Amino acid sequence: ALLVAKAGADYCSPFIGRLDDIGQNGWELLEEILKIFRNYQFKTQVLAASIRSTIHVKQAAYMGCDVVTIPFKILEQMYRHSLTDKGIQAFLDDWQKVAK
Repeated sequence: ALLVAKAGADYCSPFIGRLDDIGQNGWELLEEILKIFRNYQFKTQVLAASIRSTIHVKQAAYMGCDVVTIPFKILEQMYRHSLTDKGIQAFLDDWQKVAK
């Protein structure tokens, strides 16, 4: 990551999920990269890749990643929640009762 930033790359893209898959701590690496980039005020943006869950998205945002690539199923999970779906359905059911 340091070499990438020193070379003037626009993005550095650690594959967090893949590192975790092989027993390495992808989040620790990401934290180190972000700290180094801030210390030296590199303009290289950090792109967290290989995201596996909505919690990964939240963690990447919390840590200060510039970009996160996510699978479509994770994007769907970000705006869908079983309690929200249940609440919407209850509202629609109640509305049908009022409309009559």
